[in-house]
Amino acid sequence: MIVLGTRGSPLALAQANLVVRELRRLAPEVEVRLRVIDSEGDRRPTAPLSDPGVDGWFTSRLQEELSRGEVDAAVHSAKDLPTEAPAGLAVVAYLERADPRDVMVTHGRRPWRELTLGARVGTSSPRRAAQLTDLRPDLQTLPVRGNVQTRLRKVDSGEVDAVVLASAGLQRLGLDIGAEALDPRSECTPAPAQGAIAVEATSGSPSGKLLEQLDHRPTRAAVEAERRLLRVMGGGCRLALGALAQPWGEEGWRLTAAYWSGEVRSELRRSTLETSSEGGLALLVGELAAELALPR
Repeated sequence: MIVLGTRGSPLALAQANLVVRELRRLAPEVEVRLRVIDSEGDRRPTAPLSDPGVDGWFTSRLQEELSRGEVDAAVHSAKDLPTEAPAGLAVVAYLERADPRDVMVTHGRRPWRELTLGARVGTSSPRRAAQLTDLRPDLQTLPVRGNVQTRLRKVDSGEVDAVVLASAGLQRLGLDIGAEALDPRSECTPAPAQGAIAVEATSGSPSGKLLEQLDHRPTRAAVEAERRLLRVMGGGCRLALGALAQPWGEEGWRLTAAYWSGEVRSELRRSTLETSSEGGLALLVGELAAELALPR
């Protein structure tokens, strides 16, 4: 039997059940169970994500239970994972990535560019807020917390005029609600690893060995490049950095990033670099980090 640890939100359970489905397809003779574990982020649903120490809010308790052997593996949204793993733990598999883009859901479902002057857009992400402000300086970005359904209710009730969400989350919840995708190169570059599901296990464990077979190599290549850029830039949940690695051409890769330092009067920086092979991704990360951090 394999016990998978997961958060209890509707989206987290949907993601964990995707892992269950794939594991049962791989090894139908193995019994698989879910164990729901409340994260710090779940326990503090109204606390702002700008709080110090926010990194790991949605992952640390699952990792603690995994380290103690209370579960055999933990299922995470890959974008929530801190860039450094606890000793003895490793991401043994990334499932094939869903649509990594951000989407905007507006009141009345009208195109987001038709939002009125000074419209209120709900997001607790410094990354999203910085990019939206760069596109439309008149927009007011307001912090919102809660699961996907809670955020959508804030739009429909008129509490905010729009919210920005991850496309993958809506897809996994089966919500076809007229969301408008934001261009990752010119409008809103997603969070590093957005849209990917990470399965973490104890290094070298039998469960980990089995779960390794679920790993999707192109997703791993993309996610590891994005997370490496996040780490080089001093990353965490509060860093206003978007990063997206995508296959390009026959064997090449393209890495796009958007970064705002958070300093007063600093500008948002966007850049896209390309390489002819997967092996060149590491070099792209270094070049892109240097370009984004250059003083201007």
